[in-house]
Amino acid sequence: MTSITGAHRRLEAGTPARELARLAVAQVDLANRVLGCASRSPYADEVRSALSEAAGFAAWVHADMQDTGSARFYYRRAIDSARQADNALLAAYMIGSLAAFEIDADDPLTGLNLLARARREIGERPPATARAWLLSIEALGHAAARDEAAALQALRAAESAVRAVAPPWPWVFPFDHAKPAGYRALVMVRLKRPAEAVAAFNESLSSAQPGAKQRGVLMTEVATVEAMLGRYDEALYLASNALTVGTAYGSERVLHRVRTFRRAYGGPPSNALRSFDERLHATLL
Repeated sequence: MTSITGAHRRLEAGTPARELARLAVAQVDLANRVLGCASRSPYADEVRSALSEAAGFAAWVHADMQDTGSARFYYRRAIDSARQADNALLAAYMIGSLAAFEIDADDPLTGLNLLARARREIGERPPATARAWLLSIEALGHAAARDEAAALQALRAAESAVRAVAPPWPWVFPFDHAKPAGYRALVMVRLKRPAEAVAAFNESLSSAQPGAKQRGVLMTEVATVEAMLGRYDEALYLASNALTVGTAYGSERVLHRVRTFRRAYGGPPSNALRSFDERLHATLL
């Protein structure tokens, strides 16, 4: 069950969430049925961990569809199952994932509170990957809350903690030096420091290429930086490409980011802007 969920997570990067949602929910139901049969066996905690991972993936898929209620439901299920399995690392991972979701949903205070709980869950000596990951999300939360000093402090700590080695389970993808650079870029966008954001994006993207949907999200971030620098044509070009990705993959998360970019856009009227608006409005029909 764990290997199937891992395969689904790898597949998700380039697959529309709606095509995976039914599989994700079915995997949670399957794990729950297996647990019902194995609840008194020596393997019960392993099944509970598998159920936690399946629920965490179901939460992620629903988050990509902007189904926030279902996403929170499955994150809670993932956290509860990890705790019942007495698996502190997995519980902290799921709490951290929920924290990232809340920060992404413009609720940094809730996200930061969840991160404090994740640290308590994982204990005083977490693996380097776990520490670096939680600190990176914390930096993003502080940046979203406009606490520049705390954001930069968390970034420095994350960059000190990261190790360029294969991550411990449950991280499917490597959390190497490129990852803190990617978080640094996002933090600098939120702190409105475009030159530093550009440098961090160049560093992170030179080391690893994100999946299609994540690339769409990052294009909206870079478009925001371009608009900050007054390069409005470049900003609209990137946002338009992100819109294409969001539409092609049915990713409401990407489309939401594109709409957020448009609401904040302060450039002058132009033919490119009118064309962009027409395409954006068409996604609602």
